Amino acid sequence: MRARQRSLGVLAATLLLSVLAACGGSEGDGGSGTDAVAAPRIDEVEVSSDPRAFSGVVNVDVDDPIDPVEAGEQALPVTLTDAQGTEVTVTDTSRVLALDLYGTLSRTVFELGMGDTLVGRDLSTQFDEATDLPLVTSAGGHDLNAESLLALEPTLIITDTSLGPWDVILQMRDAGVPVVVVDSGRNLDNVAEITQMVADSLGVPAAGTALGERTEGEIADVRAKIEAAAPGENERLRTVFLYVRGAANVYYMFGEGSGADDLISAVGAYDVASEIGWKGMRPVTAEGLIDASPELVVMMTKGLESTGGVDGLLEKVPALAQTPAGQNQRFVTIEDSLILGYGPATAEVLNGLSVAVLAPESLT
Repeated sequence: MRARQRSLGVLAATLLLSVLAACGGSEGDGGSGTDAVAAPRIDEVEVSSDPRAFSGVVNVDVDDPIDPVEAGEQALPVTLTDAQGTEVTVTDTSRVLALDLYGTLSRTVFELGMGDTLVGRDLSTQFDEATDLPLVTSAGGHDLNAESLLALEPTLIITDTSLGPWDVILQMRDAGVPVVVVDSGRNLDNVAEITQMVADSLGVPAAGTALGERTEGEIADVRAKIEAAAPGENERLRTVFLYVRGAANVYYMFGEGSGADDLISAVGAYDVASEIGWKGMRPVTAEGLIDASPELVVMMTKGLESTGGVDGLLEKVPALAQTPAGQNQRFVTIEDSLILGYGPATAEVLNGLSVAVLAPESLT
């Protein structure tokens, strides 16, 4: 029951995030004041003896090139039951769309060795191999466009509920396009499960097993290294995750069940959300920030940029300026499409964030 409650909580959070993303798109009306720096390996850096002594913004660059597994022999047709309980039969994967808020599904298709089947992309699919594909989401946003989808004549759509409007997906089904919906809840426990459903949809289940095992192995390896480097529980930086879109005046703090809680705990920081009972995604309040008293704030890179950088954020959210994180301007940012995507790049995201949290001097 607890596992199902968590799954539902993460799903609700992801649905809300899609609404927030539609408000902000990918706009940026200011700079964070720091360039992104590629992170070294966490086991190769000198961990700060006092991470609380560090002040400033660390913008992490994650360099994780596509490394496809062997797709193996494809077996079609395939019939499967998707995450919504819908039975879907796939007979043709010559023209595939893999669409979600983070670009994780398209990245997964490429990592499965099936990238040449993709005929379009969502806004968050920004890796080099896919940037020439036509966009099927609105310019600067994440809304699906039915005309753009149908114009590409897809033979299969793999998606989740993080993009909308949902009526567009229903239109695709009404038009006879097979649509496989994977779990929208993203966390460290279901990366392989989502990978496998994508692979099954493409008729390459063996590739899904290989990629899932590889990804889980990479995650386990980096988490072990982070735990070896991290301080004791009582010494970890009190941390919150803020979702911000300044132009749309959107300021949210992510709590338990949002996916951010998994991330914060896994990189050697202390997730304050459980301590203050902050669940899901809720608008930032002065009371919530003061109760949390964060020493570190984790954000999406474009989120911080959208406020005009740290100074702009502290001006727009005065209560944040009263916290240790605000007073020390201690912020960590990472690319929007990666930070909560929980896909094949998860291990690299964890490594980069852990270095920024535990050894920030190495990134400045």
